[in-house]
Amino acid sequence: MTGQRRGTAIAMTDDERDTFLRTQPVCRVATVGPGGHPHASALWFVWDGTALWLNSLVRSQRWTDLVRDPRLSVIVDEGGADFLGLRGVELRCSAEVVGEAPRKGEPLDELRGPERLFADKYAGGGDFRYDGRHGWLRLSVEKVASWDFAKLRPTR
Repeated sequence: MTGQRRGTAIAMTDDERDTFLRTQPVCRVATVGPGGHPHASALWFVWDGTALWLNSLVRSQRWTDLVRDPRLSVIVDEGGADFLGLRGVELRCSAEVVGEAPRKGEPLDELRGPERLFADKYAGGGDFRYDGRHGWLRLSVEKVASWDFAKLRPTR
């Protein structure tokens, strides 16, 4: 994963970025659609410290796009009431289907972590629920950029 070259004054530290990605509820995913046209959608996600995991409908434009072309960009951001409240992370990634699609619960060690993180984050703990319509995508991060404009506040 490569870091950002510009904007280092507002870049999040690795710990700040990891905390931000673990706690934010929604990401925006941009895929390469038919004919090269972009397709953007929002969905829940989990961050395991090295990869972003998406639990996506397998009968969606996003899934179709990523099976055809695994390149994508993801934005996780938080708006503030003013410019200095803006924070976010942009990730350039490649996607890989992990496990059965759609997922019906076949035991798979590789998905224990993401499914536990997902259940903890969105269902308050317990077991991950399989609905037979979603599958898992592991996003390998190739480039990351982050911003926290609060870092521009003058210190006294």
